[in-house]
Amino acid sequence: MTKWFQKAVMKGRTRNLDGWSKDLPSSSRRRRAYGSRPSNLPRRNRLVSAGRALQALANVTQDRETRQKAKSDAEYFFSESKQS
Repeated sequence: MTKWFQKAVMKGRTRNLDGWSKDLPSSSRRRRAYGSRPSNLPRRNRLVSAGRALQALANVTQDRETRQKAKSDAEYFFSESKQS
């Protein structure tokens, strides 16, 4: 059985978090996550997209520190998208 994400990887439609690392300060992590989203999207959609990617990372990682930081950054992007 093929998982949904395997189909996306085969078609080349994945968007990864280029340069995001748990070892960076929060401002750098968030800048890199936001910058990894397609620039042709409106600001609100880019914020939501970055939040979803980080939420997905937080859901699948086994590392506690990565989970906490990804979840924190995702919540930041979601709150920013509601304000814009």
